[in-house]
Amino acid sequence: MEQFENFWATAVDIVWGLPLVILLVGAGLYFTIACRFLPFRGLKHAFDILRGKYDKKDDPGEISHFQALSSALSATIGMGNIAGVAIAISLGGPGAIFWMWVAGLVGMSTKFFTCTLATMYRKKDENGIDQGGPMYYLEVGLGKYFKPLAIIFAICGMIGCLSLFQVNQLSGLLHSDYGWNRVGTGVVCMTLVGIVILGGIKRVGVVTARVVPSMFLLYLASAIFIILANASAVPDIIASIFKGAFGGEAIIGGGAGIAFAEVMKTGIKRAAFSNEAGVGTAPMAHGAAKTKEPVREGLIAMLGPFLDTNLVCTLTALVILSSGVLEGELQSSSEAVVVTVNAFTAAMGQFGRYLLTLIIVLFSVSTMISYSYYSLKCAKYLLGIKIGSYYVYVYLLSLPLAAWLGQDTVVNIIDTCFALMAIPTLTGALLLSGKVTSAVQNYYQRMNL
Repeated sequence: MEQFENFWATAVDIVWGLPLVILLVGAGLYFTIACRFLPFRGLKHAFDILRGKYDKKDDPGEISHFQALSSALSATIGMGNIAGVAIAISLGGPGAIFWMWVAGLVGMSTKFFTCTLATMYRKKDENGIDQGGPMYYLEVGLGKYFKPLAIIFAICGMIGCLSLFQVNQLSGLLHSDYGWNRVGTGVVCMTLVGIVILGGIKRVGVVTARVVPSMFLLYLASAIFIILANASAVPDIIASIFKGAFGGEAIIGGGAGIAFAEVMKTGIKRAAFSNEAGVGTAPMAHGAAKTKEPVREGLIAMLGPFLDTNLVCTLTALVILSSGVLEGELQSSSEAVVVTVNAFTAAMGQFGRYLLTLIIVLFSVSTMISYSYYSLKCAKYLLGIKIGSYYVYVYLLSLPLAAWLGQDTVVNIIDTCFALMAIPTLTGALLLSGKVTSAVQNYYQRMNL
């Protein structure tokens, strides 16, 4: 077991070097400039699409724009926003939040490009159903010589999209606060998730479209209440975020100065885990949307990183930093979710503890549901529909196992796989970026926008 844990600890150090950080941010900046800041000037049109103004029943695909965004958000708005932010602040100080903001903003353009491509280069599966995602735009858009990259993406996606982190953190919280058996929690999760995911993407879309908005608004309202209660501390917190972003003294982690590169890497790594821009997961959900206009789905997808990172993660950071519950570096990733729970408890008493526990359960289960679709889609791409469909049982059995694994190891596994998914995803998107910019120009001319 020790060798297994050491392997993943070494792997994450290798793949999450400065080159990957440059790729994630650099690609996002390039996409932003290439589309002439479309994520910002196209917001009104994106919300028009989201509310169904342009929906048509006969469009190809399986789910609506709103259901596609809900499925993608249910995967991103979750433990990364609650536990991941605590990890980021612990390792990188408040300055890591600034780099999460940067990654979130440029991530909007990255999501726009990758999800537009996922809809543009769809491929019918053995049942005649349109499928989209990085593996398909790599294979269909760039040709057979890029299929090895598609295979690498799919292999890492099968592992990286197992809900190891969500089950691990949830079972840890319920064990420490309520005495629940960790593996027992995993079994309950397996049962609940199995009921939904065995119904396919349509059922996933219906369930997440109902659950995600309610849990999002509930968390939003709770966090804002706590921040307002500690409003006097907010100006100093904002100042510490900007000061810490460029190598100033960190107020977390023993007060030691943190190197600029390390702070930046920590913020961007946690943002990638939270909003998944450039990782390639969301294109698999948006690739199933009912539309004949790839640009429209890209516009919907770009809302994800802003809502996830620049809004939800920021609120979590302000809650944690204003409460003063995080002192020193976390001894283990298992403590991350407890930090946020303690922040809610400090502000709202036991009611806050129970409220956040409920929100965490909703976040975790909805993420498990969406991740199952991603993981299964990668398996079907690699193995074909008939054999790949059985991978759903591997996914479900991994949930009790995840509750038993060491929490630092779980974080290292996911971080490593996400890094190896990002490389083919962004490589394909950069090489096909000209197709997207041409499609944007054509679309805006036809729509007179």
